[in-house]
Amino acid sequence: MPFGPASLLGVERFSQDSEAPVELLPGATDANKEEIIRSLYKQVLGNAYVMDSERQIVSESQFKLGEISVREFIRRLAKSDLYRSRFFESCARYRYIELTFRHLLGRAPVDFEEMRAHSERLDSQGYEADIDSFLDSEEYQNYFGEWVVPYQRGWKTESCGTMQEFTWSFQLLRGNSSSSLKGDLSGIKSKLGGAVYQNKPLAVIPPSSTESQGWSFRPSTNLQDAPARLGVGAGDQGITYRVEVTAYSANNVRRISRYTRSNRIFYVPFDKLSEQFKRIHKEGGKIASITPVN
Repeated sequence: MPFGPASLLGVERFSQDSEAPVELLPGATDANKEEIIRSLYKQVLGNAYVMDSERQIVSESQFKLGEISVREFIRRLAKSDLYRSRFFESCARYRYIELTFRHLLGRAPVDFEEMRAHSERLDSQGYEADIDSFLDSEEYQNYFGEWVVPYQRGWKTESCGTMQEFTWSFQLLRGNSSSSLKGDLSGIKSKLGGAVYQNKPLAVIPPSSTESQGWSFRPSTNLQDAPARLGVGAGDQGITYRVEVTAYSANNVRRISRYTRSNRIFYVPFDKLSEQFKRIHKEGGKIASITPVN
């Protein structure tokens, strides 16, 4: 179940990719293999431009000859100087971890503990061991195996177990007009910020210059800076969120087009967000936006 209309929320390309994942099939032609190689670079390098001098010529040749699988090609690319210099050496540590989750597993981290585990592995075992931990995981094998190019799956609500993971996944896809770094205002800094340490969801705002229209990117507000409504219904955190839901089918609510506007609006205190998220998902709704109430 996608997070509202993909075309309105800036993830239309990811919607199309996940519906038709790229896979190396038996009897693939050279043209098919070239397409897979392009998809590999696009996914693993976050849509960044790759010069001819930066291409992994040896790995490309071995892949075309059938000597290595898609997963092994990705392993070599992620361990290459190209990936390491762009995303590990030049970025803050947690920014690197965020991006590697996105590039290799197609999702955001689940929580701070998962990010800290990778940080500790970097300290104790090194960079290459951390890359192996992504590609050798049971999760990677279950979703992509040896022959499927990873794709973004975390922005779909059924891919996430909590509101926190859901909003983090969507947050990492913002500003993708160019690449994971150049098209994103966060740059080399952590995109999730203080929400990681507190294990808190982030407000999700359409990537536009205003609340309802336009296409210029605006990052979501961190919870620490989010407008609060104090008083009845605000919860212990003093923050209430406006949750817009499309295609709602619970309680015989009449459906309207999910491509125009939401047909249900909920005002939910912070400490009830995850509970409401699960209820909406169970009843067939699609979340269009999650914004703090002024």
